[in-house]
Amino acid sequence: MGFMNERVNLIIKNLGLKKHIEGGYFSETYRSEEILDKNCLPEKFDGERNLTTSIYFLLTGDDFSAFHKLKADEVWHFYEGSALNIYVIDENGNLKINKLGSSIDKGESFQIVVKLGQWFAAGISKNDSYCLAGCTVSPGFDFKDFELGNREHMVKLYPKHKILIEKLTR
Repeated sequence: MGFMNERVNLIIKNLGLKKHIEGGYFSETYRSEEILDKNCLPEKFDGERNLTTSIYFLLTGDDFSAFHKLKADEVWHFYEGSALNIYVIDENGNLKINKLGSSIDKGESFQIVVKLGQWFAAGISKNDSYCLAGCTVSPGFDFKDFELGNREHMVKLYPKHKILIEKLTR
């Protein structure tokens, strides 16, 4: 556990990570200087957006990324640590658990795509570890395009996933 804490503290410090509203830590690493005009974007976007954005994202111990959804696709990239379970509930209420990690022989993938408009959350497969990942969003991330899941509302929508929703909402 000591090594893990040292490594996590080093990552947080050297990458300039800050607490994220959904859980974990993050730092924006890239925001395209190119701007997409509102006229070039679907109606769901209420203004211009950067072409793309990218962040580092770190989860530790039994922390989790709470259920949320975006108006754009998000690509997750694995960097180091333990595998990350990314739980996705699609528009039909079907649950898929994607494994982000380096053990491709165990069904893990170095990249996972979460499609726009789907509720998703993430948690580490081992509670005594951490996962450093990256997330890329295009058009670029804007908090106006982010919706944090409400526990009661989500349980009403997807009662068969009640236990998971209660575990992965705040």
